[in-house]
Amino acid sequence: MSETIVITGAALNGADAADIVIEDGRIAEIGSGLSRAGARVVDAAGLIALPGLVDLHTHLREPGFEASETVLTGTRAAAAGGFTAVFAMPNTSPVADTAGVVEQELALGEAAGYATVQPIGAVTVGQKGERLAELGAMATSRAKVRVFSDDGFCVWDPLIMRRALEYVKSFDGVIAQHAQDPRLTEGAQMNEGTVSAELGLAGWPAVAEESIIARDILLAEHVGSRLHVCHLSTAGSVDLIRWAKKRGVAVTAEVTPHHLLLTDELVRGYDARYKVNPPLRREEDVLAVREGLADGTIDIVATDHAPHPSENKACEWQAAANGMVGLESALRVVHQSMVETGLLDWADVARVMSKAPATIGQLDGFGSLEVGAPAHVTLYDPRVAGVFTEADLHGRSRNSPYLGRDLPGQVQWTIHGGRVTVADGVLVEELNA
Repeated sequence: MSETIVITGAALNGADAADIVIEDGRIAEIGSGLSRAGARVVDAAGLIALPGLVDLHTHLREPGFEASETVLTGTRAAAAGGFTAVFAMPNTSPVADTAGVVEQELALGEAAGYATVQPIGAVTVGQKGERLAELGAMATSRAKVRVFSDDGFCVWDPLIMRRALEYVKSFDGVIAQHAQDPRLTEGAQMNEGTVSAELGLAGWPAVAEESIIARDILLAEHVGSRLHVCHLSTAGSVDLIRWAKKRGVAVTAEVTPHHLLLTDELVRGYDARYKVNPPLRREEDVLAVREGLADGTIDIVATDHAPHPSENKACEWQAAANGMVGLESALRVVHQSMVETGLLDWADVARVMSKAPATIGQLDGFGSLEVGAPAHVTLYDPRVAGVFTEADLHGRSRNSPYLGRDLPGQVQWTIHGGRVTVADGVLVEELNA
């Protein structure tokens, strides 16, 4: 249950220090010298107060793949990383392509309590790319789905993609595309380039991403509908999004923390923790996506949190599953790659990791630290640093690419709707009903 909380001396979005009073699950007052009788007092001197983080791209795996993750374990990981809301991808079993499945996911999130779970609906039945799923039924369900994606499967058929864009336009929905031409990436194991040639691994060329983005930009412009590009990863893709925005196309894009920091050079060790789709790219691509995020071409950071059981990663490279867990490390990686490099300030971080993803997904009540708003708050300590270890992971899987790596910062408090889920850097094990 929510309680009265007084946060003292926090730097709001990294700017001036202020006190925040939380009552009845909402921000009641912001100012200086604030107090409430009997309130829980949080000394936040030196901490940065951000609106609770929102992830537009999370794999929670439930129903169907609970060996990798569940809604409960995934939202616990989210809270540990400062997230107060996550959008759940539809690659479950059964696939989230009906009102019944998305409503089940919503209910599981409500029962867990660690973060708001907003389901993403599949674009096509079974994510097979053959015919449209029940988009309207999911939109009018209790889950109020507004984002639709076939997740790891590209909506490759241009006619189906056009029809999907046309359909969701009626309720201002958005199609989130995994941009990957399947014919150009058959058998691909890593980024196509110098490293893949040296290792003898089949390459995943940048043009396979860029060609789909270019096509979908033109379709979105033709239809006049909203397009969102998932986990953009190449310099050419950044150029395409920049071009589209100059034309006034309603396109948004996301980049993952790992594409902001890691390169394909890491594949040389054949450690499957670094196997992901789209693959880690060249240093030139990393610098380009950082620039794109800094100048607003790329709208948001999304984790693409993709848990897998250890046996799916502890095997030869070719047989290993794609994906990395990323909820607990995302803010720290953005701190290292974007804030420490001077490309973003903390107000920008609040925008790309909270306000903008909530806006794209039409998730009301998230993304701001304002009087009257629901109390979704993340308190982050930028002064500390440490080695990222398995102790930092709170989900069911351990496939993090950052294990053993020095990362700055630490989430000290996460407050979801007035309910404390992380206190003094420690995940709350049992939430009060």
